[in-house]
Amino acid sequence: MVRTYRVVSCFKMPKRSKVVPAPTGEGVFTIDLSSTSTLDIATVSEQRPPPPEEMQTRRSILWHLLIDLPIILLVAALCILLEVGALPSRQSGFRCNDPALSFPHSGDTISISLVAVITVFVPYVIIWGVEALLYRDDEYSMKKSKLLASARTAGFIYRDYIYGAVVNLTVLEVVKCVVGSPRPTFFDLCEPDKARTCNGSEYVSSYQCTSTKYSRYLQIDSIRSFPSAHTSLSVYSGLFLAWYLQRRAFSWHNRSALLVPLLQLLCALYAVLCPLTRVTDRRHHWWDVLAGAVMGLFTVVYTVVVLCKNFSQPSVVSTSDISSSDGNNHQSVRRLLSREARVVVS
Repeated sequence: MVRTYRVVSCFKMPKRSKVVPAPTGEGVFTIDLSSTSTLDIATVSEQRPPPPEEMQTRRSILWHLLIDLPIILLVAALCILLEVGALPSRQSGFRCNDPALSFPHSGDTISISLVAVITVFVPYVIIWGVEALLYRDDEYSMKKSKLLASARTAGFIYRDYIYGAVVNLTVLEVVKCVVGSPRPTFFDLCEPDKARTCNGSEYVSSYQCTSTKYSRYLQIDSIRSFPSAHTSLSVYSGLFLAWYLQRRAFSWHNRSALLVPLLQLLCALYAVLCPLTRVTDRRHHWWDVLAGAVMGLFTVVYTVVVLCKNFSQPSVVSTSDISSSDGNNHQSVRRLLSREARVVVS
């Protein structure tokens, strides 16, 4: 007679017992009870080959190198060529003596270099720091380097963030070159030749810049007012970080009650003050700033909701509530423990 038992830990049986695999059925063993001994079945489990994670990682890296990297380089090259004027762009006309274009050029309160640093580097530092603080080992998980594990999770989020930023910047550059709107400092930066001879409010559609005070780049940039790139990038990065902190780091349990709101306030201030400086510096018209803010808002919504799945995809599970994370871990453990070996005693 053959009886089937489910073994949880260990039991006693006759010595010199034999455990041999059954002819068929994975994880099924036949035990000969000929004498007494103690057998620990806790280590008996189904022998399944591990998933080919290394092969998948290599394929993923290969795809990134052969597909994603060339695309990013091509888009970056296109944006650079448009920015420096190497590719032709539309040149809008102007009206003589237009007071909206007659402000003197006084520079930028927040330079494009600072915006680039904040957009590219600061988000990853914040995301990595938050993921490192939220990373927790437990008795069921394999021990991994805390910094490496959190850096990998941060890398997944940062990858989607950069993708959204590249899309935003590409659209901005294309629209700037297609519209060709003069800046409020157009007359000072460009000094168009036709401005000296035109009268009244005559509209001039064709002209050449003759300024010797400013570089060739600033002369080309004098007709790229719409929309505001500073505004769009600052709104995008500021709202993205504030949204991320709300979903991943915001909690009133066992953490500081003011640290995360303070960081969110700084992100919101950056998203508001940078656009305001573009108006006060007379670098953009108010409608340029408004259009840039709308573009940044749409881009951040697309990135967070569509790409990042609201920071709740399987690789980036939301941990704003610690108890929910613990429940997920215990459910995973129950599923693993439920897969026990079946022992056939004869």
